[in-house]
Amino acid sequence: MGWLVLLAAGVVEIAWSQSIKPTENFTRPLPTLLSVALMMVAVYLLSLAMRTLPVGTAYAVFTGIGALGAVTLGFVVQKDPLSAGRVAALALILGGVILARITNPE
Repeated sequence: MGWLVLLAAGVVEIAWSQSIKPTENFTRPLPTLLSVALMMVAVYLLSLAMRTLPVGTAYAVFTGIGALGAVTLGFVVQKDPLSAGRVAALALILGGVILARITNPE
């Protein structure tokens, strides 16, 4: 169950990462409220996952999911540049997340 909650936390973190830019440096009240709410939900879910998962593993996977999702959405939605180096970095992050999952005792 901890891994499912951690996956949900990662997905919310992806949404949170995408909600920051529309706040325009936290000057727009409604986008800022949404951004803060998403951040709180992501961290809350992470804390729930840490009840059964090691802190280091949970946090590394959480940030890995967030990084993968943020870069992917940046490329797809925001038209951010994508190079061979960035793709290689994402592959390494994904490999790390998968390795953390398959080598964890839970």
